[in-house]
Amino acid sequence: MIGKHKNPEAKLLRLQKMFKAMGSVLIAYSGGVDSSFLLKAAADVLGKSVLAVTATSATYPEREKKQAQMLAARLEVNHITIVSEELSCRGFAENTKERCYWCKKELFTKLSQLAKKYKLRHIVDGATYDDINDYRPGMRAAQEMGVHSPLKDLKFRKEDIRCLSKQLGLPTWDKPSCACLASRFPYGIRITRDSLAMVEKAEDMVRRLGIKQVRVRHHGTIAKIEVVPEDIGLLVSRRIRKKLISGLKDIGYVYVTLDMEGYRTGSMNEVLSKGK
Repeated sequence: MIGKHKNPEAKLLRLQKMFKAMGSVLIAYSGGVDSSFLLKAAADVLGKSVLAVTATSATYPEREKKQAQMLAARLEVNHITIVSEELSCRGFAENTKERCYWCKKELFTKLSQLAKKYKLRHIVDGATYDDINDYRPGMRAAQEMGVHSPLKDLKFRKEDIRCLSKQLGLPTWDKPSCACLASRFPYGIRITRDSLAMVEKAEDMVRRLGIKQVRVRHHGTIAKIEVVPEDIGLLVSRRIRKKLISGLKDIGYVYVTLDMEGYRTGSMNEVLSKGK
């Protein structure tokens, strides 16, 4: 619930103080709830000494790129996009359990080069305190590359960020969480441009049915849909179900299933916690 945690304003003051001490920053900016809030907080303190960098690739939905560009323009911050090439990294494309590490290593290497080019003192990302409860090997890459995670360090939870984002007038305050499209693949299933495109098309199709929060997990010829429990009834209604099955089969899936447990963050990591 928004405002559940006590005194998020005090955390914001500490964050602003941290940015002031940093002097200049490059922000890994996806346009999601966390990085948008981070960008706003930094820009309010440092102004033009902030550079937002959005990495585009087959794993990053086109709709997210457009939204990130619009918000950056609204905030009047310096913003550039780069191409991330994680699919060329063997550990990523083969989809090992270290996939996120190789992705972030690729990203942070390019961000480090940009920080030097633009003479920016620090690189920051939008990892939060909630992320420490999930399997996030990308955080190891951040540590190795000297990337700061202010929201994690200052113990910002998602509820804090949404609450403060609303107060600051950010349109992302109630935006559904949107992870990298690679998170839709079970470990061990190779990730390709074609399969990523299938997932993006599938999720866009489900959203057009009126669903805000959705994941289409890619199990080869099987599409396993996750939505919040309140939306399960909509998807199994006769009219929507027929449209859903037809649309996903047109995209290339042979079988269409619905996860009865519903959407939850990190569901593809559940196999790791069970030691399988």
